[in-house]
Amino acid sequence: MKRIFILLLMITGLYIIFHTAVRFDLWNAKEGNGQAPISNDTQIIQVNVGSAQTEIIPEDRSNLRAVYNGDQKLKVHDSGDSVEVSLKGSWFDWFNWGSSKRKLIIYIPKDYARDMDIQLGSGSLQFSGAKQAPMKLDHLMADIGSGKMALSNIEVSQLKQDVSSGEVSLDSVTAQSGSFDVSSGKLDIKHYQGAVTADVSSGLFNLQLDQLMDSVTMDVSSGSVHLDLPKKAGFTLQGDVSSGNISCDFPLTEKESSDKHLSGKYGSGTHKITLDVSSGNIDIY
Repeated sequence: MKRIFILLLMITGLYIIFHTAVRFDLWNAKEGNGQAPISNDTQIIQVNVGSAQTEIIPEDRSNLRAVYNGDQKLKVHDSGDSVEVSLKGSWFDWFNWGSSKRKLIIYIPKDYARDMDIQLGSGSLQFSGAKQAPMKLDHLMADIGSGKMALSNIEVSQLKQDVSSGEVSLDSVTAQSGSFDVSSGKLDIKHYQGAVTADVSSGLFNLQLDQLMDSVTMDVSSGSVHLDLPKKAGFTLQGDVSSGNISCDFPLTEKESSDKHLSGKYGSGTHKITLDVSSGNIDIY
């Protein structure tokens, strides 16, 4: 009898939720548009899009424009020195109903050259400059949860990328300094130029460099790294291992190798590659 009563309460509750949603049109898609001026005072563009399918498009314009179709509320806020684009959901969004239908397009000036901060949850995001005219930024911070992110044709002074249980691909990105934190996720970088500092734990990091122009520093624990270097790279390798492994296909001079250590020089030896591995693997080729 007690179980029947509980079951009736559950059915009644679901009935109320369903009819409330229908009455207030909570599950139907909504369209939203927002705009904000981008001026010399704008120091940063912030994008926080949660679980939506998002595309950031640089084009010839003087303002930011966001076009949204989905069941969340679009907010474009200009606070003078920053512009924020965000999506705000309802209390029942944790059910993740209709997240695949949430689509957001953000148009930004192609000549905007200051900071961007991108926060992505379980959705997807694409951001690409033109191949012949890459998007140029000062600082780019990108943080992803369990979603997918693709960045390409971007030149940036400082790049900071955090990946946790998501998938990120970078293609044709140049940075004076790049900081990468990968935990239980996958980061795939092709045609990269610039300095690299990476912390990889329980994740996969594939890095291909067109040119070795600066130092590479990596700390790997329970993760895996594939480092693809150009044949004309000149580097000095210093690698320390706890219970993992470092392998290098380049013929090293002044080579020192043991179960716990690998060091040596290749080519000019100009740039430092410093590796620290515990319960992980790094392959250099």
